[in-house]
Amino acid sequence: MTPNLKHLHPYPFEKLAQLKHGIVPPKDKAHIALSMGEPTHATPHLIQEALLTHLHGLSNYPTTKGILELRQAIANWISRRFQIPADFIDAETQVLPVNGTREALFSFAQCLIDSTKAQPVVIMPNPFYQIYEGAALLAGAEPYFLNTLEESAYLPDFDAVPEEIWQRCQLIYICSPGNPTGAVIDQASLEKLLKLAEKYDFVIASDECYSEIYDDEANPPPSLLQTAYNRGNTAFKRCVVFHSLSKRSNAPGLRSGFVAGDAELLKAYFHYRTYHGCVMPLPTQHASIQAWQDEAHVIENRRLYREKFAAFIELLGDVCTVIKPPASFYVWLKTPIADTEFARQLFAQQNITVLPGSFLSRDFDGINPGLNHVRIALVAPLEECKDAANRIKIFLNSL
Repeated sequence: MTPNLKHLHPYPFEKLAQLKHGIVPPKDKAHIALSMGEPTHATPHLIQEALLTHLHGLSNYPTTKGILELRQAIANWISRRFQIPADFIDAETQVLPVNGTREALFSFAQCLIDSTKAQPVVIMPNPFYQIYEGAALLAGAEPYFLNTLEESAYLPDFDAVPEEIWQRCQLIYICSPGNPTGAVIDQASLEKLLKLAEKYDFVIASDECYSEIYDDEANPPPSLLQTAYNRGNTAFKRCVVFHSLSKRSNAPGLRSGFVAGDAELLKAYFHYRTYHGCVMPLPTQHASIQAWQDEAHVIENRRLYREKFAAFIELLGDVCTVIKPPASFYVWLKTPIADTEFARQLFAQQNITVLPGSFLSRDFDGINPGLNHVRIALVAPLEECKDAANRIKIFLNSL
């Protein structure tokens, strides 16, 4: 076995299961799960129908690159959504379908990192999606964490990174909108990062899987590709973005997403993937085409989340401070007691499961930025979210 396996931390939900072990919650209260970012809104019929219509495709081996119709649908969506002229998104060389962003975010680092160079570094936000850290460790790189704190609006401070780290950096993961905070990196900060990438020659992997769950219809989150294009980097050098249908289209079980950007990087990544073996089944590809071509269901999806945020905040606002994020479906709630104790007692008293923030972060530079926070995923139906807010209110008043 690779010795790097010993560096992997337990996954957050494994820690959560241990935290809850042995607790018997009140039987008169139905369980409300707000810990996992798993959408529960209905998967659009157009996706389901396309899957059924193309089941005959199961008799054929799919190709690693995917069918051109899917890549073109993705390229067209990127062009529309991020205001990039269609001529600058080449479906043949700059788009790769992937089986959800999780596997791609992980495997991209395995392809990219050159562990023969002295002490390679992968930079990532803190708190973070644990796949970033695992990808770095198994690729033989050192994770370097950027603490995202309340005083910096929960955004990474690129100026805080020492030059020695930039010099060793081969890859940086950014997540915008952020998990767990919902914070959005603005174009000025993305421009700064692009300049740093040019200066120190590292790759930016932008996890944008929450980009379509936002509050203001007139102000959608920008993409790294959009910013690169606007500043003249029309070939998207050193830039790759990761998008998924899981959140956008309520289809986490479809396992469908894409990677797009720098054609040279994607050429190497495509070569890697031909050996890696993660190819998308043809029925999934056809269902994905329908999803990327339709915006009506996405607009409705955002409306449902706005409705839940409004109700949740109204019910809790007089007992605690609930900050509505600009994007994502998470509430990053500050806790009056230790986050692990808050989550444990909330489950024991009210049969609600939330995720302690410290399970999503690491102690770094003397700080664990997830301490005394819990992540609440407003993925349950509206009435359940209201019920949860009322129960959390009772719990907070009991402390």
